[in-house]
Amino acid sequence: MTNASLAPAIAAAEAERTRLDFAQSAPKAFRALIGLDAAACEGLDPALVELVQIRASHLNRCAYCLHMHTNDARKAGESEDRLHMVAVWREARHFFTPKEQAALALTEALTLVADAGVPDDVYTEATAHFGDQELAQVIALICTINTWNRVALSTGKVAGTDERRS
Repeated sequence: MTNASLAPAIAAAEAERTRLDFAQSAPKAFRALIGLDAAACEGLDPALVELVQIRASHLNRCAYCLHMHTNDARKAGESEDRLHMVAVWREARHFFTPKEQAALALTEALTLVADAGVPDDVYTEATAHFGDQELAQVIALICTINTWNRVALSTGKVAGTDERRS
């Protein structure tokens, strides 16, 4: 299917959506989240940012954010091969730098924090690739995308739409 052939289905799904518009209903919280997101991304490699956002969105099963961030990654020049391998990065490590692998492992641990916390080995590996400021920003980025995923899932955001374009 092409994007053009999907447009009617996306429009129909959006028309059937009955949940609240978070940005409209909680504008201060929405703007604060946008601010946190921007601050978390500042100075980070854009490719790394998208990989983290894509992996968290996989784990949270957030189709809205997954669609948005895979499109953003493509527009930024990310390869289709790497995008397809994010979900199975441990089995395809050669597609990712050691720094990206450390970020993906930290993303998984923090996204699934209730399962096992953030294991010492995951944190130690992250510190081998990120200085304190950059690591803090990666942690903020992971927290931010997890929040966006939860907002999108709880409000029934439709994959294929993008409120940034509204």
